[in-house]
Amino acid sequence: MNGEEILSKLSKIEIREGKERQIKSYVLRNNVLSDKEKAVVLKYFDKYGFFFEDEKIDYRKLFGNDRPVIIEIGFGMGDSTREIAIRRPEYNYIGIEVFLTGFVRLLKGLGDDGLENVRIIRFNAVDVIEHMIAENSVAGFHVFFPDPWPKKKHHKRRLMSPEFMSLLESRLVPGGYIYMVTDWEEYAEETLEKAKEVEGLSNPFYSFAPPVAWRPVTKFEQKGMEKEYTISEIWLEKH
Repeated sequence: MNGEEILSKLSKIEIREGKERQIKSYVLRNNVLSDKEKAVVLKYFDKYGFFFEDEKIDYRKLFGNDRPVIIEIGFGMGDSTREIAIRRPEYNYIGIEVFLTGFVRLLKGLGDDGLENVRIIRFNAVDVIEHMIAENSVAGFHVFFPDPWPKKKHHKRRLMSPEFMSLLESRLVPGGYIYMVTDWEEYAEETLEKAKEVEGLSNPFYSFAPPVAWRPVTKFEQKGMEKEYTISEIWLEKH
């Protein structure tokens, strides 16, 4: 695939043929690449990026090794992704994000840092996990500050439903984890309750989990803390 084809394909999120439209947990705001962003894509995409395919990922082929794989859903601007990958080099990381600006920013960061254990895709997370991730193959999922969709009429858009958590559970290895962090208390409480409906998942802390040392505090999180928002951490494990 040449550079122009990569730029064109990356600038849109395709709807898979024959797939029924789902309730989405995101709204796309920008699909236009600046000249600087195009240069980043052309320089780094071949090494760090990949496109959706309706087949399971060969992790060894993608990373060149057999380290356990962590998947981050909605990495935003990618600051936590980079830092965690540096702090925990014994893992490989796949980042999924739909927002183009954040995708390109992380692409640049990975290239600037020369990180070898991160690969990223711009696509709908549910499709990626359903069609590209094999069952019993993932060491952990990170879901940091998902959109809380605060209006009650929009709660159906929230990502962390029992159905979605069941999907994640099916892809985890035994002992694998789901690690969610949110600054929206009501969403956190709802997720704790809904997680109880998922057979195969358990909460070793019975309620909220303590912070882990390897997760950095982002600028977004710091702003929330300054506004006295409560940061809630949820850690679930597969039996």
